[in-house]
Amino acid sequence: MRAWLMDSYEGVERLRFGEAPDPEPGPADLLLKVRLAALNPADAFLAKGLYPAKPPLPHILGRDGVGEVIAGGAGVEGIRPGEMVGVLRCDVGVERWGTLAEQVVVPADSVARVPQGWSLEEMAGAPLVFLTAWQALTQWTDPPAPPLAGSVLLVTGASGGVGVAAVLLGKSMKLTVVALSRNAGKRAKLKQLGADHVLDPTDTNLVKGVTAALKTRKVDLAVDSVGGGLFPHIVALMNHGGRISVVGRSGGPVLEFNTATLLFRRVRLGGVSVGDYGASVAQAVWNEIAGRLNAMGMRPQVDSIVPFEQVKEGFARLAQGPMGKILVRVAQ
Repeated sequence: MRAWLMDSYEGVERLRFGEAPDPEPGPADLLLKVRLAALNPADAFLAKGLYPAKPPLPHILGRDGVGEVIAGGAGVEGIRPGEMVGVLRCDVGVERWGTLAEQVVVPADSVARVPQGWSLEEMAGAPLVFLTAWQALTQWTDPPAPPLAGSVLLVTGASGGVGVAAVLLGKSMKLTVVALSRNAGKRAKLKQLGADHVLDPTDTNLVKGVTAALKTRKVDLAVDSVGGGLFPHIVALMNHGGRISVVGRSGGPVLEFNTATLLFRRVRLGGVSVGDYGASVAQAVWNEIAGRLNAMGMRPQVDSIVPFEQVKEGFARLAQGPMGKILVRVAQ
């Protein structure tokens, strides 16, 4: 089969388009013919050795995708050849070969049928970012649960995959959503998706701007995928007992941060790792997510689709900051 092979930990720029052996499903696996794959920042981090997983080389990236079932292992029941399924969170693209290939083997308990009314494109890039956003929004209670309706949610990097997912899920939870994006066109799109307030994070008066928009309220929960120099401003906006779910660090490390700013308002920080979701939890959460989106009449957002041969161009677009997901059309 054709695949994008990762021969080193020198970045996605060094990926090689070539031939790889056709994979064989185990007794609890499904073999899929990949139609669409999706690119994630986690792929680029793994390719640079900046991810906890260190799979043997050559490796094939790709954690999301949609494909047609070719065959199932001896222990697989309920899914037949010819069905179209999407990949939920699992070791695909991490410890085992991923979806940037013509075929992929996926654990049968880590696939989901395409929700009714959804296109293959909408399904292809949705699971990882929406499961991540769900964990970021719900991880602060035991058992996990959505924030109280009416709470204020701040989303940084709001036009990215996790950002859009957090905005949509936040609105499904009846939260007041403040979305940050550097691009005016993307801010207009976020407003269309339901964000209550949209602001430019590069504005030198950002804290004053958010404060003015919220009037007497403050931020109860932030989903931050940026970090960097923006992080101290996020802390300054937090309410007493506010929570910050850290999803990523596209803005680089936080170089200057006074930890005392956390003290008197008891601001809490928490990392997000969707890898903590086992198969059964991922299935249950995904069903909840799909139900909420359908109830709202909303769908995952696709920025653009690149041909299979142009995966490197797709990663370049991802690095620029897309509006939604970058997909790869592996097969028609």
